[in-house]
Amino acid sequence: MGRILFGVLAAVASIMLVDSLTCNQCQYGLLGFCLSSSELTCSTNTSVCFTGKATFPSVSSSVGFNTQGCREPMGCNATMNATLIGVTYQTRIECCSTDKCNPVQLSGAPSTKMTLTAALGAAILASVWGSML
Repeated sequence: MGRILFGVLAAVASIMLVDSLTCNQCQYGLLGFCLSSSELTCSTNTSVCFTGKATFPSVSSSVGFNTQGCREPMGCNATMNATLIGVTYQTRIECCSTDKCNPVQLSGAPSTKMTLTAALGAAILASVWGSML
């Protein structure tokens, strides 16, 4: 009887220790580049990683928004058309089911912001030094 109880407990413990899926998360994406990325552990064992892209076919295929994270598999690998304020757009949702299978494309924004900050700081410093002399 003890062996059966131990076997049941071991099986339940092994099921509970199964790791959830880890996905890349992009909360804000523009023009195919992620502006705010992180990792996300999915809350359910049925979740999949996804990449969603909204594009405006009448403007250009590269213009649009994207988002990434976890979701339930319903509606995956599908393209939907819709209209917002008279402008037609397409939303494509692609899903995958392995850890970090939805790669994030980072932009050069952080380094660009740092360069701009350094340039502004140098300009202000030069202005202050110039007024002191």
